[in-house]
Amino acid sequence: MGRAAALSLLILFLAALAAGAVAVARGEEPGGIEEVWIALFGPPDLGPVDFATLRRVPSRSDALACAADICPLARPDAVPPDFSVPGARLREIVRAVAERQPRTALVFTDRWGEQDRYVARTAWLRCPDTIVAEIVGRGEGRSSLALYIRSQAGCPVPATSRERLTRWLDGIAAAAGTESSKG
Repeated sequence: MGRAAALSLLILFLAALAAGAVAVARGEEPGGIEEVWIALFGPPDLGPVDFATLRRVPSRSDALACAADICPLARPDAVPPDFSVPGARLREIVRAVAERQPRTALVFTDRWGEQDRYVARTAWLRCPDTIVAEIVGRGEGRSSLALYIRSQAGCPVPATSRERLTRWLDGIAAAAGTESSKG
């Protein structure tokens, strides 16, 4: 490769790097990184999950908290407890925990079912994760949940999804535990 060709490639690389930096800096603004993700991979909300038939893909950056009777075909990273709060209240707790998470927004709520979806983004590149939370009744005054986090583009490393899963579960358990100790 000649010197002129190498210089051209370097200039092209630096221009692409500068364009990427501008997109990241603009974030959710028009022309920002969120529009780049949508253009490359489609909408960030990956849609609903049927936990009864869920099969995890080994290469996907995902994390799952689910009991065996709810997710019989998937191996979870964690098994959430049964909480001493009714399902409707647990859903409110999950929503409150989600609202406290940075760069997280509710994108769908199932009015007639028990599943809600959130999109959370990483801090720097704003890579989107879809978080599906489904409430499961466990008898009078008791409930549990299934929580599945999956990356749209595999951008975050699996540890990021698992860390997010742990943060959500800890927040939910703390809030539900506080309520059950009052009751």
